[in-house]
Amino acid sequence: MSEARDRIEELAVRLDDAVRTATAIPQLSADDPLTLDEAYAVQRGGIALRVGRGDLVVGVKLGFTSEAKARQMGVSDVIIGQLTASTEVSGGGTVDLATMVHPRVEPEVAFRLGADLPPDLEDPLSTVSDVAAALEIIDSRYRDFRFSLEDVVADNTSAAGFVLGEWLPFADHRERLAGAKVTLAFDGETREQGSTSAILGDPLRAVAAAQRMAAHYDLALPAGSIILAGAATAAVAMEPGVLVEGTVAGLGLVSVRTGGDRA
Repeated sequence: MSEARDRIEELAVRLDDAVRTATAIPQLSADDPLTLDEAYAVQRGGIALRVGRGDLVVGVKLGFTSEAKARQMGVSDVIIGQLTASTEVSGGGTVDLATMVHPRVEPEVAFRLGADLPPDLEDPLSTVSDVAAALEIIDSRYRDFRFSLEDVVADNTSAAGFVLGEWLPFADHRERLAGAKVTLAFDGETREQGSTSAILGDPLRAVAAAQRMAAHYDLALPAGSIILAGAATAAVAMEPGVLVEGTVAGLGLVSVRTGGDRA
């Protein structure tokens, strides 16, 4: 095995251990700079470790879909991570914050594919069967929630959990998705408000972006896959004992309770 391959695998194991033990680690870029392609290789290695333990890949998530966030990070394109079955939290259920390092939450739009989405399909939206309001829980495994572009990609774009609202027929709701009001509330108190227009200008564009990025990084998008389109507001830090609710106008409400003592 080549030295480069050994290095990628060692970094994947390092991040995987940080996830499983909820331990903050130094940024990889601090002493071991990665190219973007190497960072995606580390991400794939980490997902392979999870799959090897019996987890399943159930979809993808996009990051840096907000123009403001992309500008802040100095990037000109979205990034992609993978969703696994073990990280889904049932709507209205409880997420254990003790299993995370820096948990934050943001409201999103989720799509579900009713058919395979191949790289060369001209109309990727034709494969979408359902849409839902969603919450994504993000959790950088790096100290102080600080990271470079390559760091966050290697860390599976900070993916930690996701919660789905009621699936609704895409054909009946696609025209209502652009510019829809989005609210994030803790215990009934609004913490963030925004619009789906923060997601690439129109969340429908997220499906084509996912198709393009998945093709580039050799990720499959079979029927049944979930696509998290990206954040519609800023992410908010989570604390135990809170009811978190996200609302997307036209799609309804999605909620999760927080548990666990992170002190």
